[in-house]
Amino acid sequence: MSLANIRNFTLVVVLGFLLSACATGGKRTAEDYYTGTDTVKFLAAGVPDRVFFATNRSSLHSGAKDTLSKQAAYIKSSGITVVVEGHADERGTREYNLALGERRANSVRDYLMSQGVSASSITVISYGKERPVNPESSRLAWSQNRRAVTVKAK
Repeated sequence: MSLANIRNFTLVVVLGFLLSACATGGKRTAEDYYTGTDTVKFLAAGVPDRVFFATNRSSLHSGAKDTLSKQAAYIKSSGITVVVEGHADERGTREYNLALGERRANSVRDYLMSQGVSASSITVISYGKERPVNPESSRLAWSQNRRAVTVKAK
């Protein structure tokens, strides 16, 4: 193989790597959203800050209750106050999604209170569809945006 052929081969290989790295167009996979720091955050070490909901629902499933039990234990032991933010996906009207986000946040508040957290330690707010964690219009994005997030009050 001549020097020119080696250079051309090397150039093709390097360009191939560069193009394959750009092939996703910067889009994230489902795993990136569920394990990356952009969406899975923590209220405290080992205590996830969010729970997810089914479409048009505000009821808590068993996994959400497990997460909220951890949140309740942390809130009680640390004495912090929290804000529960209710969110919805982009589908539906602004008014409907604000009401749905509020129902979701209230479900979380009610569960935390059932676990012994004082009502005075919890504030509820709904953002509806105004603060999506994933701005895309897809099933994955919608599932990530149907959530309630517990944050430390400022």
